[in-house]
Amino acid sequence: MGEKLRLYGFNNLTKALSFNIYDVCYAKTPREQRDYIAYIDEQYNSERLTGILTNLTDMIGAKILNIAKQDYEPQGASVTILIAESSMIPAGETQLAHLDKSHVTVHTYPEYHPETSLATFRVDIDVATCGEITPLSTLDYLIGSFDSDIITMDYRVRGFTRDVGGRKLFMDHRVASIQDYISEDILHAYDAVDMNVYAANLFHTRMMRKDIDLQNYLFKTDVYELPPKIRLEITNNISREMIEIFSGQNIY
Repeated sequence: MGEKLRLYGFNNLTKALSFNIYDVCYAKTPREQRDYIAYIDEQYNSERLTGILTNLTDMIGAKILNIAKQDYEPQGASVTILIAESSMIPAGETQLAHLDKSHVTVHTYPEYHPETSLATFRVDIDVATCGEITPLSTLDYLIGSFDSDIITMDYRVRGFTRDVGGRKLFMDHRVASIQDYISEDILHAYDAVDMNVYAANLFHTRMMRKDIDLQNYLFKTDVYELPPKIRLEITNNISREMIEIFSGQNIY
């Protein structure tokens, strides 16, 4: 598949990337927890999320057809962008028609529980493209756009297209692992595991940050204000929270 495929008609394979991140924070008092949610709502409001998705759309060479965005009360935001990756001129006509069966969406979910002193910010991004382009090339940008402690990614290819000889093609690019599309510098900071179903063109990768620099997880608190025993306790609680989210189950 290294050479450009000669297709009959246009490429109508659907390539979908689900990109999900969690950011964990320690906020001791109810006031700090509320302030953290307010901070996240301000930092990742619909306006900034629209900017992130607009840059992503530019990166994959798509054209924006429509943008819908919404901030929610008491918290959270959503953005949906309808995109066209390419265009074609139907035989015998001069009218330009866009293939607009593609979209990019983002939803945010800030939350906290008063008994754990831990607040979690979740971001769900879905990119669905129909054509030659693939959203996998945007992973470094997406990871860098958020404070990503835990990342889960799903990539799937659906449908089929045909070559000029009529042979069906269910995949038009080689994918062994989602990790192949992430830079070495980023991968070095995470533990990562794959669960792939190659026969079904399904690819899944989970990543969890290796090292916990406690100061990065404290909200409005300096790490040196805390006694060593408390610092260790908070670090362990954050580590447990991350492991359970990464594993998708209650372990402790």
